[in-house]
Amino acid sequence: MKIGIDIMGGDYAPEATISGAALAYKELPKDVRIVLIGDENLIKEGLLKHNAEENNFDIVDAPEVIGMGEHPTKAFTQKPNSSIAVGFHLLKEGKIDGFASNGNTGAMLVGCMLSIKTISGIIRPCITTLLPKEAGGVGLILDVGINADCKPDVLYQFGVLGSILSEYVYGLKNPKVGLLNIGEEPEKGNLIAKEAFTLMKDSKDFNFIGNVEGRDVFNEKADVIVCEGFTGNIVLKQQEAFYELLQRRGVKDEYFERFNYEIYGGTPVLGINSTVMIGHGISTDFAVKNMILLTKTVIEAKLSEKIKQVFQ
Repeated sequence: MKIGIDIMGGDYAPEATISGAALAYKELPKDVRIVLIGDENLIKEGLLKHNAEENNFDIVDAPEVIGMGEHPTKAFTQKPNSSIAVGFHLLKEGKIDGFASNGNTGAMLVGCMLSIKTISGIIRPCITTLLPKEAGGVGLILDVGINADCKPDVLYQFGVLGSILSEYVYGLKNPKVGLLNIGEEPEKGNLIAKEAFTLMKDSKDFNFIGNVEGRDVFNEKADVIVCEGFTGNIVLKQQEAFYELLQRRGVKDEYFERFNYEIYGGTPVLGINSTVMIGHGISTDFAVKNMILLTKTVIEAKLSEKIKQVFQ
C-alpha cells in the first residue's frame, strides 16, 4: 500500500506535514509506504531535521503550491506541478492508493471531480465530521461544507453514504440514520426537510429513525445525522469553538477532550472513485499523523468499492 501526503498543504506546512509523516511511519506496518509530495529540497531538509531516514519514504518533487486563498479551479489547472495536482495524477495513475491533504479544500474537490470523478449514480460527493458520543462511541454528520444547498434526493444519498462509512470504517452495524431538523415531528422543518423525510421514511437502503434535533447531536439517538452542508458546517464550527472555549477556560474533562479534531485527523470524500482525505488547514503534526493512519483504514475498508456496489 502507498499513501500520498501533500507536504505543502496546510497553514503549518511543510513543518507539520513532514513531522506528521515521520510520526505516522513509526506506527504503520512495513508494507505501507508513505509518499511525500512537495518541494523535494524542503522535504529532505525536513526529514533531516526530524531525524527521519530519507530511505523510509518515497519523495515526489512538486515545487508549486496552491495557496489557501487561491481560486480552486484556476489554481488546479494552471499549476500542474503543484503538490495537489501531482497527488491526484499519481492517484489516477494507480501509483498511490490514497491521497491526503490539509491544503486548499476547493482545489482538493476540483481534483476529485476532474481526476477521480464521482461514482456512477452519485449526485454530489460529500464530507463528514465525527461527533463524540457521551457513552463512548462516535457518530457522524454529513455534509459539513461541500454542498451548501441540497435537494431531497441528495440528502437521501447522504443517508446511504453515511451508513456505509459508519459501518465499514467505524464498525457500527445497522447504524441509525436521523435527519437534522427543528423538531421530531414529520411535518416540522422547511420544504426540503419535509420532502427529504418523505423519501427517507420508508427507505430500505438504511435504518432511518426519523427527525433529530440539535440536542441529539451528541447523544445515542442517531449514529448518522444528515443535513445540507450549510447547517453541517455551522455544527462543525460550533463544536470546534466550544472545545476551544473549554480549553481557554482550563476545563479538563475526558469526554470533552474527544472534541479535539486532531484525534480524528481528517475525513474521506464520499462518493468518488478512490480514497481522498481532507484534513483541517490548521492541522498539527499529531493531526497529520492521524490523517495518514485513517487513510490506511479507509483504503483497507475498500470504502469506494462498497459505495459502488450499493449504487450499482
